[in-house]
Amino acid sequence: MLDYDEPLYRPPSEGRNLIIQATLGCSFNQCSFCSMYHSKTYQARPLDLVFDDIDRAAQAWPDASRVFLADGDAYILETDHLQRILEKLGHSFPNLTRVSAYATPMSLLRKSTTEMAELIAQKLSLVYFGIESGSPDILKRITKGASPKGMIKGLQKARNAGVKVSATVILGLGGKTLWQDHIDGTIALLNEAPVNYLSTLQLHLDRAAYPGFLEKFEDPFEFQDDHAILREQERLIQGLKPPSPVIYRSNHASNALALAGNLPKDREKLLDQIKAAQAGEQQLRPWFLRST
Repeated sequence: MLDYDEPLYRPPSEGRNLIIQATLGCSFNQCSFCSMYHSKTYQARPLDLVFDDIDRAAQAWPDASRVFLADGDAYILETDHLQRILEKLGHSFPNLTRVSAYATPMSLLRKSTTEMAELIAQKLSLVYFGIESGSPDILKRITKGASPKGMIKGLQKARNAGVKVSATVILGLGGKTLWQDHIDGTIALLNEAPVNYLSTLQLHLDRAAYPGFLEKFEDPFEFQDDHAILREQERLIQGLKPPSPVIYRSNHASNALALAGNLPKDREKLLDQIKAAQAGEQQLRPWFLRST
């Protein structure tokens, strides 16, 4: 239907929705664990090309109700630029109910609450946000380009504006040595800046990412095995105290154990599932079925 500039990535939950490339690449593109956009130079796609894609998509899928704006950080675009795209989407798709995009820490900090509210009025109501870790030390080591304080400020701003946030945390980022600091810092961040949806990924590196990732750790980095990852997940779930319900998922294909529930309501159910897996009573996802 559309001639995408590959590689194209989207959150798992957007798999059945229309994808429109508003940008190419990632505006930051320096995280040491990530090699998704290394083949691209970040740029905003010209509006005439974006509009042409929207027109072609509307002919092929006129009933589309949800749209994901790719690539890695469409939310960083200037607000008036985004508004023109959203206006075009609204005119082209009568059934449009939601537009979503990836957001970096910087993009949340750059937008005012007023701008966020204006974008929500045009259906851009959900952002996917990579927290990765709440530990200041881990964030520096993975070259995230953000601090816990900055992420908390951006997430609180989004919450105040009414933006729904789907956040991800990467289990295993601290390795065998720093895992407690990684998880405890993440708990502290999320308890201060709660999100609407929280998903865990399990650390897997592309071969090309290994050197850049490992060199940031003074001691040799030792990867966590699956049972250590389950211990991290257990500590995370035990420590989260959200003031309002959070939809929790670990069903991404990278995870050893797929979990789904709401916190705090399903805390004990989730912990029981982890304990069953640790005891060998619940099968873990085979390695050949996992992916990044």
